[in-house]
Amino acid sequence: MELFWFIPSYGDGRHIGTNHGARAITPAYLRQVALAADDLGYEGVLLPTGRACEDAWVLASTLIPITRKLKFLVAVRPGLMSPTLAARMASTFDRASEGRLLVNVVTGGDPEELEGDGVYLDHSSRYALTEEFLHIWRSTLSGEAVDFEGKHLQVTGARIFYPPVQAPHPPLFFGGSSPAGIEVAVNHCDVYLTWGEPPEKVKQKIDDVRRQAEIRGKKLRFGIRLHIIVRETEQEAWEAADNLIRYLDDDTIAKAQKVYARMDSHGQRRMADLHGGDRSNLVISPNLWAGIGLARGGAGTALVGSAEQVAERIKEYADLGIETFILSGYPHLEEAHRVAELLFPLLPRKSSTSPTKEQATQNALGEIVAYEHFPKAN
Repeated sequence: MELFWFIPSYGDGRHIGTNHGARAITPAYLRQVALAADDLGYEGVLLPTGRACEDAWVLASTLIPITRKLKFLVAVRPGLMSPTLAARMASTFDRASEGRLLVNVVTGGDPEELEGDGVYLDHSSRYALTEEFLHIWRSTLSGEAVDFEGKHLQVTGARIFYPPVQAPHPPLFFGGSSPAGIEVAVNHCDVYLTWGEPPEKVKQKIDDVRRQAEIRGKKLRFGIRLHIIVRETEQEAWEAADNLIRYLDDDTIAKAQKVYARMDSHGQRRMADLHGGDRSNLVISPNLWAGIGLARGGAGTALVGSAEQVAERIKEYADLGIETFILSGYPHLEEAHRVAELLFPLLPRKSSTSPTKEQATQNALGEIVAYEHFPKAN
């Protein structure tokens, strides 16, 4: 499996829905998170998109030179940029990073936010636009000269001159729970993403997408977006979950749920339905907790438990066909370390390798005892 981390470009802290324990999201702090993810061995990082975030492309570009192997899952927003400009940006980024770009297709699900960006399309029209966008984007990056006239987009002689490192184009990730979203994913994308719902719901969605892909002669990979609250014991983990929403009051929850209710995103609706804004109804499946979704949009669930419990839940999702796990935790710098320390040894990671004895000595874990002895392994 591939384990990714998250760059918190729209806020971070020790508690959600409050400024208690909050920290400033500075470029220096986000570099710390990226450096930690790279050094710890995460496969890549997701950079969020939207009006509440730092721009994902600009931010990711600043992280290329300070990282070595880390891949960057960066969003394209059909309707906010032309497909040919997006293709040139992708090619340039892929070349500059020596093949470390992954592209996350985000159609958008908040009509009010979209109108603020000049997009006045209903749900089905946005996905029709996305379909046209991806046709042009993929064709130009594949080296074709494109003439296209659709309902929403038109180009004549569209082409790029500098191809990306990854042929025919950087892998496309896509998350959409509506029938229109699934159709776009099946037609154009490489990895279908879902948020962290109970395993039986994830299975239903994956089975549906897989069936539709097979009809078209395609084979998709699957990924999931989850928060992680892992500790050495289950009790400590649930105490950490409670502490995360310790300062989250009912007024803040109501304001957040009102915003999510106006969205026409099927995925966001599924997230909200898991808890209904009720803080007494948050454990929705073994070790799966919906408390984050009380105040946070998008991914609103966390796996909570001891390292052994969380690893077992992750393996259950893997058994359903999930290969890429995009994880996060609050605060993201500290939790990147905690997740790596507690979970990595228990999971079959794609990038994991067994160090030689010499490498293990050079990368000794823990403080040297009495200036002379390596600490014993437990």
